[in-house]
Amino acid sequence: MYSHETQRRIVVTGMAGAGKSTFSRALAAKSGLPLIHLDLQFWKPGWTEPSEAEWREKQRGLLAGDAWIVDGNYAETLDLRLERADTVVLLATPWWRCAGRAMLRGFRMPDTLPEGSEYSRWQRLRAEWRLVPIIWRNRRTELEREQTIIARHGQHTTQYVLKSKRAIREFLDGCADVAGEEHSHGSN
Repeated sequence: MYSHETQRRIVVTGMAGAGKSTFSRALAAKSGLPLIHLDLQFWKPGWTEPSEAEWREKQRGLLAGDAWIVDGNYAETLDLRLERADTVVLLATPWWRCAGRAMLRGFRMPDTLPEGSEYSRWQRLRAEWRLVPIIWRNRRTELEREQTIIARHGQHTTQYVLKSKRAIREFLDGCADVAGEEHSHGSN
């Protein structure tokens, strides 16, 4: 049973295109917890990547609060998020759905961009469509890799693996609302 009162630091992870941002926005709206999109935090101005040390330090600052939902699939720093988390939601969306979402996402501009970054429609299309072969190539290993990291660093967390749109809907329907009312969701 998910409880807004007891589960206040939630990691949402999964393959690119799994629906992490959409799920996290819905969960934040339902729970009232603040939302951190790692994709918006990762890039420095001009789409410059931070060093690993800079990225780890930035995440430590982002995760310092007592309550949050953080979404992203940065496996190399998943251990940091798991150290502070009390809940993990792994979206195990089928690879072909993830690839299809990446293709469609290429046609839509994001609502928000990382600070100091510009993004043309062509850059968006190219960036998203480059994900498709990566998703296909990693379709058998990415979920297993994340589950291994979670098993190693997140034994103390409550874990949910959501494998379908129905499981996601049931989870969100079963979430405690801001008033603290609890519902059973049956996914674990």
